[in-house]
Amino acid sequence: MSTTILFYHQQAALLAAQYNALSFEQVHESWRQYWPESQMVLDIGAGSGRDAAWLAAQGCQVIAVEPAADLLKLGQLKTAKAQLQNVQWLADTLPELKACYQLNLQFNTILLSAVWMHILPSERARAFRKMANLLAPGGRLIISLRFGEFSDERVAYPVSVDEIAQLAQQFGLVLKFVSTLNADSGGRAGISWQTLVLELPDDGSGSLTKVRHIVVNDNKSSTYKLALLRTLVRIADAHPGAVLDKQDGKVAISLGLVALYWIRLFKRLVDNGIQQSADPAKGLGFVTAQGWGLLKHLTADDFAIGNFYSGQEALALQQLISDTLKTIKNGPVTYIWQGHKENRLFDMQRTPTKRSDSVLVDKTFLDSFGSFILSEEMWNCFRQYGCWIEPLLLQQWIAEMQKYELNMQRQLTLETYHNNLRWFERQHDTAKVRKKVEQLKATGVSVCSVWSGTKLYHYDIDHCLPFSYWPNNDLWNLLPASSQENRVKRDRLPSQSRLATSRSLITDWWQQAWQTAQEQQRFFTEAALSLPNIRSGCRDFDEIFHALQLQVVGVKHRMQVAEW
Repeated sequence: MSTTILFYHQQAALLAAQYNALSFEQVHESWRQYWPESQMVLDIGAGSGRDAAWLAAQGCQVIAVEPAADLLKLGQLKTAKAQLQNVQWLADTLPELKACYQLNLQFNTILLSAVWMHILPSERARAFRKMANLLAPGGRLIISLRFGEFSDERVAYPVSVDEIAQLAQQFGLVLKFVSTLNADSGGRAGISWQTLVLELPDDGSGSLTKVRHIVVNDNKSSTYKLALLRTLVRIADAHPGAVLDKQDGKVAISLGLVALYWIRLFKRLVDNGIQQSADPAKGLGFVTAQGWGLLKHLTADDFAIGNFYSGQEALALQQLISDTLKTIKNGPVTYIWQGHKENRLFDMQRTPTKRSDSVLVDKTFLDSFGSFILSEEMWNCFRQYGCWIEPLLLQQWIAEMQKYELNMQRQLTLETYHNNLRWFERQHDTAKVRKKVEQLKATGVSVCSVWSGTKLYHYDIDHCLPFSYWPNNDLWNLLPASSQENRVKRDRLPSQSRLATSRSLITDWWQQAWQTAQEQQRFFTEAALSLPNIRSGCRDFDEIFHALQLQVVGVKHRMQVAEW
């Protein structure tokens, strides 16, 4: 027993009297808007039972956890005297929470009041993960932080909002609320409190819980599971055109696109020698001499939709995609399952392909490799919550790499890991469109802003769908605008009324800029995979504009982006 728990045990009567002298409302006023009603609640560090009794009176079923034996007894007496049948008491401690886990329950609210400062910093990540895993989808974790020293035998460690925010990102919770710094309800000088409300997102289908379990809890001997999930999140968010079929609750997407994005994810990591599995002697299944080895001179951005390969590069690319699909099939697709090994969450259906010495990476080529199949609920989860899942995947991927021996020997920095996990070599890559504007102006052609129609002198290239929310450098998404307009628009989506007003200006720009067969091939190839409901072989700019309008609606709904 720790000295702190022993203190609470030995001073139980005195402390209980102090706690009960204050009401729940006085102590917890700062997070009133999140007070639970008729919920399953876990009260960790329940003490005298004051909070448990109040929560039970609101119709909640309460599991009250207290590690100090005599304090637990007093809490039991309080709730029993009030005839609160909906409070059960457990002797348990953080970070283990062994007794809580044996209940096999999920909680809508977990209250950790006046406890966190007692948790050893070295045990906090484990304690946080344990609590997060007990939350039901949509459940909330309430943590109060105590600032100020103890003048008795109790031991406290420094606390901060930043620490909780980092743990939330690491273990898949969203920080919903941070109270102001409040004076102590009991009037003690030098003591102040701050309360945080964290939430486990809920997609309504349970798919988000499955994803979170794979990311945070699944056993991993390599980064393959994380790579597959990140690939699927990226495709679901950025490429509605990748869907080949939807029926019977299943979604089939382009298998070639899955492979292409897998390759992009690993390109910098492998080229820079960053270990990706627990046993580096085994190597990575998709890194072979006839595929990856012949394409080592290419960058991650070279594996892009719309690119053309010929000769040995074309054959090597097809070999690399084949090697990648074999790795995905034998690795994460086989080992990501629920309940039992035969209940796999993903499936693949390969189609035989004939090798060619010239390859255009377009929808036809990528679709030719077959289908990757997942549930429609999972697909919708990736689409709706990709902006939440992506940071969690990055956090866990880095955590996995930091465990590997060769990476530890190199003492790689956090910045190095992040740089090698980014999607693009170049972030806001507008060079090609800027060059086109300059070429047109050099030949005497007037280039106008797509938002106002004014002739451009000092201009910017605007991401119609803002890059910070939806990273996409496709030609259709890059539009000329005045520098002032771009500054005012910032990271906002154009409203539907603004799009309608600018329709002819946008389509005129597309036709003005992308006239050659090669340029149009790239423009329409990119659009077919990034925008919804583009028919096969489309060469109609008006059809692309309509799809752009639909995509704006989707991004606004999924990411709650402000409008301009």
